[in-house]
Amino acid sequence: MNVLPFEQGSPEWLSARIGRVTASRMSAVCAKGKNGAPSTTRAACMSELIAEYLTGQVAENYTNADMQRGTELEPLARAAYEVKTRQMVDQVGLVLHPENDRWAASPDGIVGTDGLLEIKCPRTHVHIAYLLAGKPPSEYLAQMAWQAACCEREWVDFASFDPRMPEDLQLFVVRYTPQPSYIAELELEAAAFLEEMMSKIEKLKALK
Repeated sequence: MNVLPFEQGSPEWLSARIGRVTASRMSAVCAKGKNGAPSTTRAACMSELIAEYLTGQVAENYTNADMQRGTELEPLARAAYEVKTRQMVDQVGLVLHPENDRWAASPDGIVGTDGLLEIKCPRTHVHIAYLLAGKPPSEYLAQMAWQAACCEREWVDFASFDPRMPEDLQLFVVRYTPQPSYIAELELEAAAFLEEMMSKIEKLKALK
């Protein structure tokens, strides 16, 4: 793996992500508008990346109480996963895609030689929904597949953690193995996104 060894959340890590298509942005990159109309979600994501690219400044990200709680609980979730699966988890900085260093991912953990870990610490009712569904949530498939592509790993364990639940229901783990065809589809979307983004950047530069 091509790893930039910056601690996740550090100023160096945030700076390294500027202008890159990262896993957390993949769902926005691939967003489609209704009836073939341009996606406002995709457009907003592109505008944010263009602003980062031109200014060299990290975009201001909204953080609410749920997101802060998730950050605080992540170490506990990682430890619970290690106990449940009997697998040690290594933390990693920003991993660049083997074929394009403008594509990147920062998984919540590296597991063994073939796997990754993606942790979520949602509200209790969402955690319960994950438990009952028994499968990886669809809204995170693009993120996890992109992580697998960038890190050259076969699978990603999705882990939902809620310490407010009864002990045997606090951790939900399900494995996701993205198909090569889906990864190829994401790579095409990311390539088209970056091409369009750079075209707009050149137009902006020409206005000077």
